This record gives sequence, C-alpha cells and structure tokens, in this order.
Amino acid sequence: MPEERVLERWFRLREQGTTVRTEAIAGVTTFMTLSYIFFVQPAVLKAAGMDPGAVLVATCVASALGTLIMGLFANYPIALAPGMGHNFFFAFTVCIGMNIPWQTALGAVCISGVLFILLASVGLRERIIDAIPTSLKSSIAVGIGLLIAFVGFQWAGLVVDTPGTLVGLGNLTSPPVLLSSFGFVVIAALMAARVPGAILWGIVAAAVAGLPFGLVTYQGIASVPPSLAPTLFQLDVIDPFRRGIVTVIFIFFFLDLFDTIGTLIGVSQQAGFIRDGKLPRARQALLADAVASVIGALAGTSTVLSYIESAAGVAAGGRTGLT
Repeated sequence: MPEERVLERWFRLREQGTTVRTEAIAGVTTFMTLSYIFFVQPAVLKAAGMDPGAVLVATCVASALGTLIMGLFANYPIALAPGMGHNFFFAFTVCIGMNIPWQTALGAVCISGVLFILLASVGLRERIIDAIPTSLKSSIAVGIGLLIAFVGFQWAGLVVDTPGTLVGLGNLTSPPVLLSSFGFVVIAALMAARVPGAILWGIVAAAVAGLPFGLVTYQGIASVPPSLAPTLFQLDVIDPFRRGIVTVIFIFFFLDLFDTIGTLIGVSQQAGFIRDGKLPRARQALLADAVASVIGALAGTSTVLSYIESAAGVAAGGRTGLT
C-alpha cells in the first residue's frame, strides 16, 4: 500500500527490523507507561499556584509536540513529557522555597531551553555525551528509573513515610497494593513468556481488575479540555535576571542536560542504537528535546524532556520514530 511505502521510506522500518504493527503496540505501551504524568503534573504545579486544568492541557500539548519532533526529526522511539524531579524542584524549591512567582520560574525554564538549543545546534552537547564515561551514562538512566520506581511504590502504597527510618513497608493486604502487585506479576509472567506488548497487557489487566473494586473509575471517553489561557504565554523571561536567579536557570539547564543524556543513552543501549560508543543522530535528538522544553515553558509546564519510560516501548519492540 502507498501509505506503508511512505512509512517505510521515512522511518526505515525494515532496516530496523520492525513493522507497523510492532511500532503501534510499542507506542501505546510507552503512552500507557508514562501517562501518569498527566495526573501528577497538575497536582504538583498546583502547589506553585498554577491552574491545574491549564497545566494538564499544557502538559499534553507540549508532550505531544515534543514527541512528534523526536519521532519525525530524529527517528527515535523516545517520547517526551515533563520530567519527574524537575517538577518538584520547580514547584517546591523555586516557587515555594525561594518565593519565586511561577511565571518567573517558567521564564527560567524557557531561558534554559533556549540555551539548550544553542548548545545542541553547535554540537557541544554531543561532545559532552562523548566525554562522559560509559559507566556514568548508564548510571544516570538507572537513577532516573529508581526515582520513577520509588514514586510508583509510594502511590501504590508499597512503601510509606515512617518516622525514624523515613521509609517503611506499607500494608501489603490493602487493595491498592494487591492491585499493583497483580499488575506487576502479570507483566513479569508475560515478559517471561515473551508475549509482545507484555507491559501494555499488564497495565490493561490491572485497570480492568480495579474496576469492580472501585480502585479504577470509568470517567468516559472524551470531554472538552480545560482552558489553556491561565498559563499560555504567561512566562516572564526578564524577571529571572531582575531577581538575580541565574543559578536557577543553570540548575534547570544541567538537570535537563544530564537527565536527557542518561535517558538517550539508556534507551539507546537497550534498543541497540549505540555504534562504536556513539549515538547516531544525537544532534537531532538533543535539538528535539531542547525545543520541547521551550514549547512546554511557553504553554505553561515545567521542563519537558526525553522520558526513560520509553524503554517500555523499546521492550515491546519499538525501534523507530513511528513508535
């Protein structure tokens, strides 16, 4: 079919040993794995005084555009969305801890993104990637994965805040823990059986199992989205310099830099993209990440970057930007 030939020419599916069906399953898997951010992000940035409905829409729009740029421009199966950790630093350290308006914090994110674009355009970030030892590159991805896993343990109730030890074991007989454990076991069993889309089917199984117990509530298929107006173009790029918080800009920049490098290397190693210790089309991938961060700041959300959850789609067979 003409459509398949176009997809083949653009994404080089045969060269990467994949098919349209495999890429579709991998794409849905990645989406389902990272979709928690669409609920977490408004809850976190609400603490900074931002409108949660507008943040929800800004997060969706910036993630969609950033992912499209990565897929079409860099041809990698790597999705983008606001980074975990970055949002907490934005809301609780900068806005609440330093008493900085969220408009100014968004301006700092935008400036760091522009700086990111400039460095990516001249290839400096590629040199940084090459200069970082392989062990450190891998450990960054592991660290991000541990953070995401720990957040998941908390939300599931597997670990709880305990005085004295800070972290304690939750109630293993509570419904949320049992449902999460059920989903994990299903995913593990399907992966062991080499079932395509194992992570996706595990997520679906857990969601269906949660319906009768009220742990998952059906909210409908579609609705009119909230207004983006409260956050769209509300950033202030002058106030960060007026307040002398240049250090905050550089912290946003370096967080994005090393988070992105760790994710790109971690996912690319899993997918087999690394050639002679180097990542092909690294400049395109870094530019996509940088542009997405600026788009996110303009729309009204914290730093948008490459997502380590893309590894779930890679595990399901995703190998190109079509994912």
